[in-house]
Amino acid sequence: MTLNIADLFEAVADAIPDRTPLIFEDQRLSYGELEMRANRLAHHLRSVGVGPGQHVGIHMRNCVEYVEALIACMKIRAVPINVNFRYTGAELVYVYTNSKMVALLVESEFAPLARAVVPQCPEIRHILTVGDEYESALAVQSDARHFGVRSNDDHFIIYTGGTTGMPKGVVWRHEDFFFAALSGANLSGPPRRTLEEVVEAAVANTNPTVLLLIPPLMHGAAILSLLTAFLMGAPRVLTHSFDPMEVLRLVEAEKITGITVVGDAIARPIADAMAASEGKYDLSTLKLIGSGGALFSPNLKEELKTRLPGLVVKDAFGASESGNDGVVEFSEDGTKRIRSNPNMILVDDEFRRIEPGSDEVGFIARAGHVPVAYFDDPEKSAATFPVVDGIRMAVLGDMGTIEKDGSIVLLGRGSMCINSGGEKIYPEEVEQALKTHPAVFDALVAGAPDTRFGEKVAAVVQVRPGFEDVELDALSEHCRIHVAGYKIPRSIVLVPAILRSPSGKADYRWAKETLAGV
Repeated sequence: MTLNIADLFEAVADAIPDRTPLIFEDQRLSYGELEMRANRLAHHLRSVGVGPGQHVGIHMRNCVEYVEALIACMKIRAVPINVNFRYTGAELVYVYTNSKMVALLVESEFAPLARAVVPQCPEIRHILTVGDEYESALAVQSDARHFGVRSNDDHFIIYTGGTTGMPKGVVWRHEDFFFAALSGANLSGPPRRTLEEVVEAAVANTNPTVLLLIPPLMHGAAILSLLTAFLMGAPRVLTHSFDPMEVLRLVEAEKITGITVVGDAIARPIADAMAASEGKYDLSTLKLIGSGGALFSPNLKEELKTRLPGLVVKDAFGASESGNDGVVEFSEDGTKRIRSNPNMILVDDEFRRIEPGSDEVGFIARAGHVPVAYFDDPEKSAATFPVVDGIRMAVLGDMGTIEKDGSIVLLGRGSMCINSGGEKIYPEEVEQALKTHPAVFDALVAGAPDTRFGEKVAAVVQVRPGFEDVELDALSEHCRIHVAGYKIPRSIVLVPAILRSPSGKADYRWAKETLAGV
């Protein structure tokens, strides 16, 4: 049984070569065209000495070439490495060397900085810049395949965002990646088990949903969405950078049925753009807005549903270390639950499974098809991907409890949990409380040093235009409506903008540094 992602993509491309899986600005690539261009790039990489198991950096914003690079690497059994395009020189040196990449594909915008730091990365022996150089390299290569036999054990690596520590390379086997990260290429039912089932379903998908993918492909959730769609015979529309008005224009122009975002950081500007341009764009085709990597605040969910009656707003739960883990449901009291995924379990500090119905707080984990390691980091790998009683699991940083029916109640990220005088406070619930105040555009909560309690709850807040004079005490008191008194922020710092990654994920290191002296 072959469940190598390159094999699966090629089989789907052969079956529906004339369908369009990729739309970017004025470019519309059919499966056949994408397949041929990826073949040419694969041959180029092989011609400069890139072989099976070697790592190739992709340092670009969203573009067609990024997608070609992903597929080309897998075709020759090389491993694509996602590079954060906002990194400074020192950060680039870290990820270039930590990943041990031997080649680098870079967008022209970032080429000067990349070429300046590459001399500090001795393993990189080839750089190709998108533009004329890239096109010339492809032009002299064959568009035929001839790549040999691949394996389900081939590797796929996703580097984490590094928002709570240095980025780490999550190493997946292709077979595990297919089932856990790509949902077995079936988002609405049981996973496909064979190449033939994947192809048959893609061929039958003659009226696919058209999704707009806003997060950058250097973010794991975006790669998962893209590759899942390709194997399902469904198109993805990419944006080079985020412009909320452009999002609305694309919804109308491409008759988009769904948008992928990363929580409020992307969805809030879209909601504001809807308000500012009411009636200008036809948004009637838009039926779904889904978030991965960050949860929506409840009030923003309701606002979106009010603006577009019938709209479904979904929070996906997942991670680079576990894949697509399910959908988060919100109860009226604000409780967050993951249901209907038997692979999701709860474990204690010694990785022992916590039985359903217990009140014990534990670590949320996934069993079965999970990554094998962090690249070149055995110590962290043992802590995150342990094998217990012969079962490999991914133990995430999120904390929760497990109910009698097996559903998991989400509490928050353990690494960011605030311990204030022995009371455990999870930042996410306080952030959501702050965001219900009409003055608050965005907020991050973290622990700040406190002489009496060890830590206190503190927040950085970005207010809406016109609310610059908001009373900070009023923001704290507003939180009492939603959370217990010991959870309300004791210190608040107003900032011009909340620092987030291009995908919208929070930078908690920056938040803690900002709050350290308050």
